Amino acid sequence: MRKLKQLFLTSQFFYSLLGVAAFFTVSFFIKGLFVVAWIVFWLWMAVLIFDFILLFAGKGRIEITRIYPEKLSNGDENPMKLLVHSFYPFATVVEVLEEFPVQLQLRGKEFLTQLPANQHTEISYFMRPTQRGIYQFGRCMALVMRFGFFKRRFITNQEQEIPCYPSYIQLRKYQLLATSNRLNEMGIKRIRRIGSAMEFDHVREYVQGDDYRHMNWKASAKVKKLMVNQYEEEKSQPIYSFIDLGRAMRMPFHGLTLLDYAINASLVLSNATILKQDRAGLLTFSKEMNAFIAAEKRNNQMHKISEALYQITTKFDESEFGKLYSYANAHINKRSLIFLYTNFETLDSLKRQMGYLTMLNRSHIIVVIVFKNVEVEDLAKSSPKKTIDIYNQIIAEKFIYEKQLIVQELIRNGFQTIYTAPENLTINSINKYLEIKARGLI
Repeated sequence: MRKLKQLFLTSQFFYSLLGVAAFFTVSFFIKGLFVVAWIVFWLWMAVLIFDFILLFAGKGRIEITRIYPEKLSNGDENPMKLLVHSFYPFATVVEVLEEFPVQLQLRGKEFLTQLPANQHTEISYFMRPTQRGIYQFGRCMALVMRFGFFKRRFITNQEQEIPCYPSYIQLRKYQLLATSNRLNEMGIKRIRRIGSAMEFDHVREYVQGDDYRHMNWKASAKVKKLMVNQYEEEKSQPIYSFIDLGRAMRMPFHGLTLLDYAINASLVLSNATILKQDRAGLLTFSKEMNAFIAAEKRNNQMHKISEALYQITTKFDESEFGKLYSYANAHINKRSLIFLYTNFETLDSLKRQMGYLTMLNRSHIIVVIVFKNVEVEDLAKSSPKKTIDIYNQIIAEKFIYEKQLIVQELIRNGFQTIYTAPENLTINSINKYLEIKARGLI
């Protein structure tokens, strides 16, 4: 009886049964076909019995092993693998059913594979989570077929929980560039230094284009070739990521909220900061101050930042920039570079907070992120066909114009700004950080 609970009838079984029944029906009208119909029926029964015996007799079975990562990367395509092993002494067709986490809302996703006798195969697929938290996978089942009339079910895995963290895939990508000193390859242009915050690094041979003011004449005389002093940006400077958790950051684009884009970008930026020998810190705020991590470059700093970013969620409150200023003024004593991840949709909302931001900008360098509403821009570029479409396009253009006014107002008041689409936030944040470092503004 236990094995019978594993038995499932396929559509091929019912179609063949319908064919046999149709054969008997026709035999009532055509003489001589009735005997043939019985022969077909018994042959059909013999095939069914043989198919049943092959699937359920003996020690044949299917085993599936999940080869899943220990944690998922939010907003990225995570590689997932299932190892399917057949212990049947003949070739089979295996249908794999994975019970995906409820957050993914995946239904009807099945994997079909053919396995020779006593062989195994890998099933690879990609999964893109869009929410941080725990993803709970249910049971993993395999339905095995031989001739296609019956399926035998094997339940090979129990439930498995995998946490979804901020995008560590992007973190590793930019970490490789940073460790090989190739962050400048991401699109930032060569910028002429206007500050003087430089530290001596080493002496090297002169190449065309080097600054003559850095010429080392003593070293040039010793080796009888032109030598220059190589300088680098000042290290151990505090770089903070201020992340707004208010309701303005709940807007979704391509499955991710603005908060998730900000979290991914701040994680990568913090790691690049530490690899560039600066100090990375974090502050999340809404109506009240939430997580605060002082800027450091210790070995466990990235772990502390990653855990803090994993746990934060959006709030439904209006963010208090006055409390943000008071808290930052009390806890951040050294002049710092602050990336403010927030979202101003109207000029009035910016002007309400401009006083607090201006006071904060006197003590630090503030980089304000202004998000492009890519969906509104697509609407503004569309070709209207109806009167209502023309109205919608005009309203979309008004929103775009107001965003441009917000950027101009920030620049006029002395703020560094990043006007970017959400999906380009990470690379634009790092480029702005490198630009400010290259200009010696901190």
